[in-house]
Amino acid sequence: MGLSLEQDITTDLRVLESHLDGMLNRVQHNSLTLKRLQSFEMRLLGLSSLAEMIEFILGEAKALFDLDVISLCLIDAKNEIAGYLEVDNYNYRDREGLFLASSEWQLRHSFGLSDQPFLGSYQTTVCEKFFSESNQQKPASVVIAPLIRRDRYLGSLNLGSYHNERFMQGMATDFVEHIASVISICLENNLNVETMRRTSLVDPLTGVNNRRFLEQRIEEELDRSQRNREPLSCLFLDIDFFKRINDGFGHQAGDHVLAVVAGIIKKLLRNNDVLARYGGEEFVALLSQSDESTASEIAERIRLSIANLQVEYGEQSVPVTISIGVATYQPSRSQKKPVAEIALQLVQTADAALYEAKRKGRNRIENGGLVLVVESV
Repeated sequence: MGLSLEQDITTDLRVLESHLDGMLNRVQHNSLTLKRLQSFEMRLLGLSSLAEMIEFILGEAKALFDLDVISLCLIDAKNEIAGYLEVDNYNYRDREGLFLASSEWQLRHSFGLSDQPFLGSYQTTVCEKFFSESNQQKPASVVIAPLIRRDRYLGSLNLGSYHNERFMQGMATDFVEHIASVISICLENNLNVETMRRTSLVDPLTGVNNRRFLEQRIEEELDRSQRNREPLSCLFLDIDFFKRINDGFGHQAGDHVLAVVAGIIKKLLRNNDVLARYGGEEFVALLSQSDESTASEIAERIRLSIANLQVEYGEQSVPVTISIGVATYQPSRSQKKPVAEIALQLVQTADAALYEAKRKGRNRIENGGLVLVVESV
């Protein structure tokens, strides 16, 4: 009898010890998870741009949640997010796991999401819009957590596992909701910052960048040109006889012509080119990886497109032509000149070429050639 009691007590102690070990392991696991979450949040809050935030979430959250698949869907009804990312040279179109939705309804209608995460088995009709098509293996279970801030639906954070039991209906979602809330706050803050930055660097009339943006960007482009040993060309563009347009058709018609011409120029440039309204009816374009020949070809396409244009304003048809000056910088290994000086020289050379085009009759292109940089001895 005594031996049996002793055995029972020993068994109970082992069971209790096992439970305590399990509880200790869970506490240690939860403590580690909490530390990782806090570290994730602090780093997320310290990021200074939308592009950095997106890249960090898609890279770091996967490790934090021990996930097989992660994606981020953002609502971009006015293509503003796409514009912000393009300005930062972030290749959002090819970024695995990033989706830009055209409307809030596009997401809500997909799976009837209000403000609660969708959790459970992967359902093609519900989930296919939130996970990359290039993944050969689809997740078996998922969480699709809404990103909401001040009653505004910003998008969703989408987590997936190849294990059926990882995310099951009825599981607690406090942890996911918390991280989604933090991401929503950071996303709202970054969007506000990007909006303010864009407002201060974009010409409101034409919708293209302003001179202040050009002055910031040209040195970055020259730095890149020097690092990669690739040419950088500058186009200086001016609408011909713009004063006559204002005087003959009215200043509102002139404003409309400026906006239309800016739109045409922008459409004929590449995504990584820079276009800015320099002042009045003048524009400057920076063409990366473009030598003299390529820059002249692009300039000619712009000139022809505008020369063939009749801008309609009310019942009036306004004829428009443009003159363009071209200059090109070709970096040299031995060159020591500061980029600020090269930037000034590049723009001045293109401006001088534009003046020559005006002097020779307008509606034409003049090439100022290579910007001459004094080499080190």
